[in-house]
Amino acid sequence: NSFSKTEDTASDSLEAAKNATNKKEKLADQVMQNPQVLASLQERLDNTSLTPSSYIETFPKAVIRRIDALKKLQVKCAHIEAKFYEEVHDLERKYAALYQPLFDKRREFINGEAEPTDAESEWHSENEDEDKLAGDLKNAVVIDEKAEETNVKGIPDFWFTIFRNVDMLSELVQEYDEPILKHLQDIKVKFSEPGQPMSFSLEFHFGPNDYFSNSVLTKTYKMKSEPDKTDPFSFEGPEIVDCEG
Repeated sequence: NSFSKTEDTASDSLEAAKNATNKKEKLADQVMQNPQVLASLQERLDNTSLTPSSYIETFPKAVIRRIDALKKLQVKCAHIEAKFYEEVHDLERKYAALYQPLFDKRREFINGEAEPTDAESEWHSENEDEDKLAGDLKNAVVIDEKAEETNVKGIPDFWFTIFRNVDMLSELVQEYDEPILKHLQDIKVKFSEPGQPMSFSLEFHFGPNDYFSNSVLTKTYKMKSEPDKTDPFSFEGPEIVDCEG
């Protein structure tokens, strides 16, 4: 009868649809196991990923306009920050002059050019790190009866001991530097003159030695404190742009 024929037709259609679905799933599995297909798919996904700029472009124009205004404000902030660091450099120069008499006195004590008075040498420390450093210096000087008899001059190996005990400096010292550092007598920092481009120099003053004839070795670092015109948002403060010496 017609009902049976209709039922058979529907059954055949369902079976055909099921077979077609199975074939599609099998074909999809085969395709997804192909490395070239996967690589191509990944590339297309990467290309369609939103970058920050493309993400912003999805905003309404009014929102984009406000974001542009924020960018302009941020650039102005960067220029103010650059000016701040220039004034910090000026302050460093000013206070370097105030420190200098103390540093000169330090040099005299270290190199035995002068002896501290009782008042100048009176010191009580509760800092373990300072005590350790003092102990290291004491060992370097070898303060005992024998040392007193030999009349030790100044503080032997002072700067060498500093370089060995300050973490930031000790990382820079190589084994071949050590005998040279034992001749180091003083370190001076000099800043560029007012109105000149930002820079500072390190002067290393050495006593007579077998390693070089110059008594002073100088290293000058040139700096800039201004946002990059092509990427102003990368500004993080003054940066060294050149080095001489």
